[in-house]
Amino acid sequence: MKNTVLITFLLLFLVSCKPTTSVIVTSKEEAQKKGIYKAPQPNKATVSTNKSAGSSSVKKGTENTKSEKKHKITDVEDTDFVADNDNTSYFIKQLINTAMQYNGVRYRGGGTTTAGMDCSGLVTTVFKTYDVSLPRSSNDMSKVGEKLNRNEIKKGDLVFFRTNGRSVINHVGLVTEVKDDEIIFIHSSVQRGVIISSTKEPYYQRTFAQANRILGEEYF
Repeated sequence: MKNTVLITFLLLFLVSCKPTTSVIVTSKEEAQKKGIYKAPQPNKATVSTNKSAGSSSVKKGTENTKSEKKHKITDVEDTDFVADNDNTSYFIKQLINTAMQYNGVRYRGGGTTTAGMDCSGLVTTVFKTYDVSLPRSSNDMSKVGEKLNRNEIKKGDLVFFRTNGRSVINHVGLVTEVKDDEIIFIHSSVQRGVIISSTKEPYYQRTFAQANRILGEEYF
């Protein structure tokens, strides 16, 4: 019995002392070559098209995994004006936006604030916001800048009127939109305060005098 136990013990000892065939690696590259390491793969989303429904759906590689895509905040996110498809510059849009903030302000002769303003007061206040100084009266203002033909008028230009039945210009507005031969402008009316009007209206169609470009072409 003792001899049997001794022989068993010797056999176990010999087996335990047998050299192993383990491979020792010293780098990730070597491990990849030997097939014992595999780089983790990102969780990709696959797009499949549902032809019968005519729509596309996105399937994620793993269920209950939140998308890693972040909501991107653009640095030109301006909610003050409505984006459109024309080529109006950002500066002109902001100029018009500033003027629109006074829409509804009551008329006050000589006024330049939200407590009340006249037509030239509105225009000078808006342009002064952007460090552009203009004469205080609409008649003097009409002598500044470049006089335009009707088909050259753009947003940001000024339109002048003779509303007193004389040859002297006495009213001014800022162009906010041009639609073919229609010019839409913001101004301060004696009767209604700061409002939006159109040259299609008989009164302004009849009293229209001229249009001027106060700013250089680089602003448009």
